[in-house]
Amino acid sequence: MQISRRMMLLGLGGLTLTGCVTNEVGAKLDQTGHGAAQAHNLRIQTGELSFAQALGERFAAEVPSTVNFAFDSAVLDAEAQAVLARQARWIRQFPEVTFRVYGHTDLVGSARYNHQLGLRRARAVVDFLVRNGVNRSRLEALVSHGQTRPLIPTPEPERRNRRTVTEVSGFVRRHPTVMDGNYARIVYREFVESATWVRPNTY
Repeated sequence: MQISRRMMLLGLGGLTLTGCVTNEVGAKLDQTGHGAAQAHNLRIQTGELSFAQALGERFAAEVPSTVNFAFDSAVLDAEAQAVLARQARWIRQFPEVTFRVYGHTDLVGSARYNHQLGLRRARAVVDFLVRNGVNRSRLEALVSHGQTRPLIPTPEPERRNRRTVTEVSGFVRRHPTVMDGNYARIVYREFVESATWVRPNTY
């Protein structure tokens, strides 16, 4: 039986596509098995997973989103500043994306005092990100969840509860559709930057 030229080309094209794996610049290689990327794309195309959610997941995977504070303090120590410098670098890559910074406290002290302390912590983070090149209009400092969302439920002082969490909140301009070209432009920009060839040193 003779195979038509068209069927043969279709078969070869299918093999080529099957063997081709592409990852967005900066994205980790998907090790979950064939079809995971397709499932992810389907969730985005059907609206089940918005671009804001997808970017939020990527941000949380690529950059530490949390910094911690000393007791009764909103001062950023050296460790917190190092984390926030990484956040600022990541955030500057996506000028169309907005972020919220949530301030938290431990369970020591009154709810009213902790509310204000958490807000001071969130504002300290926003101020640091602004000083590191992020436009203030893209950042929002929110009041503390205080005693309602401790990581460690204890009435004692607990450093892990004294924290801020930075999260993707949306886009500068609300998008009526999932893909309106803005996100594609960002991906393309990153692709071009990553594809720049640097001549190695030769001796």
